[in-house]
Amino acid sequence: MLNDLNRIEVIREKITNCPIHPKEEYRLKREAVLSMVHHSTAIEGNTLNEFEIQKVLSGKKIIAEVREIYEVKNYKKALDWISKKKSSKISEKDILKIHGLLSANILPLNRSGKYRKEPVYVVSRTLISQEIRYIAPDYKNISVLVKNLCNWIDKSQKQQLSPIIIAGVAHAEIAAIHPFVDGNGRSARLLATLILYTAKYDFRKLFALENYYNTNRPAYYKAIHLGKNYEERTKNQLTNWLEYFVQGFLSEMELVMDKIRPFLYLKRVTKKKIILSKAEIQILDFAQEMYSISSIDIENILTVSKRTAQRYLAELVKKGLVKKHGDKKGAKYTLS
Repeated sequence: MLNDLNRIEVIREKITNCPIHPKEEYRLKREAVLSMVHHSTAIEGNTLNEFEIQKVLSGKKIIAEVREIYEVKNYKKALDWISKKKSSKISEKDILKIHGLLSANILPLNRSGKYRKEPVYVVSRTLISQEIRYIAPDYKNISVLVKNLCNWIDKSQKQQLSPIIIAGVAHAEIAAIHPFVDGNGRSARLLATLILYTAKYDFRKLFALENYYNTNRPAYYKAIHLGKNYEERTKNQLTNWLEYFVQGFLSEMELVMDKIRPFLYLKRVTKKKIILSKAEIQILDFAQEMYSISSIDIENILTVSKRTAQRYLAELVKKGLVKKHGDKKGAKYTLS
């Protein structure tokens, strides 16, 4: 897990300092929001696809269940609220606010943004049977448990524990407390996002952890299922869940890196848009890793002719991304 956290920190620095063209950054942020809304609501059974969700968020009408449309609109509103929050201090009021935004026009007013007042069971159903997989804690204890979580978050932030670990623990704890009659999974995922954003671990808001969870739902459910009831869950270690959470975080950050890689070698954003081919990115990656590159290196890496290798280098010099050092035969090229 430590290696994954270290790798994430390296990626974070690269993403933070990457000179992404403003229009491209705006597009990538929109893609991330769309992905977050789609995958998080899909985990809970929403059947709208990304194209339909895009239409809903654009204010266009679609034929779908009213509840599903509100789930999509509400998740986006909650994300907008999270993006605007500045203070890293997480309170009970923040968690209730998230749920209130998520459940507006879906749950009655006395349920939206309010703790449940009844027992809750997580049930696994098949065509011929059903099984109680989890019994949530007594509703009378919810407020105390949530306040304890908020105090732990505050203490951990002051102790400078990794925001990724804090977010992972908070995600699992809200799922375990199950404070609401509905919308607990979405609330847990949004709380994790809030913790990351306010701790300046938003990675320019280009990622969507929900994508990782939804891609393999059984793995997500297995990882977050830490006991048959809250008491059993508190006795179990969070190690397996946190390893899953950190691995998922790293996986999503690597996807972001793939998307922004063409911009990594631009020292500043100019009005003139520079487009890099996959081959050019491979060349620049090698030059960064080995501190220099030659025509022969390119011939071997890309399995191309000497003339093609020289053409790639000439184009990168022209774009101002590499500098030539030495004579024609033994010339080396380094990043500008």
